[in-house]
Amino acid sequence: MSRAIDVLHLGRDRVICAYELDGLVVDPGPSTALDALISGLGDTEPRALLLTHIHLDHAGASGMLCRRFPDLTVYVHERGAPHLIDPERLLRSAHQLYGDDMERLWGEVAPVPERNVRALSGGETIEGGIRVEYTPGHASHHVAYLSEATGEAFVGDLAGVRIPPSDHVLPPTPPPDIDLEAWERSLHVLDGWGPEELCLTHFGRALDVDGQLARLREGLAREGERARAHGREAFVAAVEDEVLAASDADTELAARYLQAAPADQLYLGLERYWRKRAERERAAVGAGEGARAPATRP
Repeated sequence: MSRAIDVLHLGRDRVICAYELDGLVVDPGPSTALDALISGLGDTEPRALLLTHIHLDHAGASGMLCRRFPDLTVYVHERGAPHLIDPERLLRSAHQLYGDDMERLWGEVAPVPERNVRALSGGETIEGGIRVEYTPGHASHHVAYLSEATGEAFVGDLAGVRIPPSDHVLPPTPPPDIDLEAWERSLHVLDGWGPEELCLTHFGRALDVDGQLARLREGLAREGERARAHGREAFVAAVEDEVLAASDADTELAARYLQAAPADQLYLGLERYWRKRAERERAAVGAGEGARAPATRP
């Protein structure tokens, strides 16, 4: 079985979890948590990183780890690979969300040498028995990994945010890539695997696989409709109230949820999804009307 490593993001436990399995590290976290990761690895020298996607809370430390371990192999989806090698565009996008908080939250984001990168498309089996599938919905460059030997699925953000001891599942929906239909298709892929455990980045193992995924699906439907029907202020207030209630008024537990998945970012991702969907539907209607228009006589 894999070993869960709490990387103590900003000094707080139960926010970001990395996993180590036979020298493979899944989602090492950001550079601000690198010392905690290295301490958790102990005498184990990592031989490869398995990145579910390139968001900084999952993969921000990858370049720094390559500096420390020059032979480290870094697996990542082919859409994310160029942004590891040259993170300038990724950092510009992240800065739109985090502004002056970038350094405090994530620390240095170093490029990953191209020679270290192994680009994935989905459908591969790597490292002697780790299955890979492409699982967009949260991000267009998201993959999940299944250890066939242990039955563990390493799912990044695909299966949601759940901070123990609560069983509340909060869907992480930051911009810019949220796609609810693609997310459901990816969940079908996960269903087909039939994993024994889900290894969540936020946070820890989910042993009740069916319950975790059912609560995620409920959350995606609820928050998706809430974002479509209400404005940002009402959405944020409702999510924060919901998280506090699910945490039994434990403000520290609620703070962990909202550190992993800030409510304003959840709204922004869903608002963009609905706006882009409406634009596509209008374009399709316009194209259909154009096709039905009668030909003009000469």
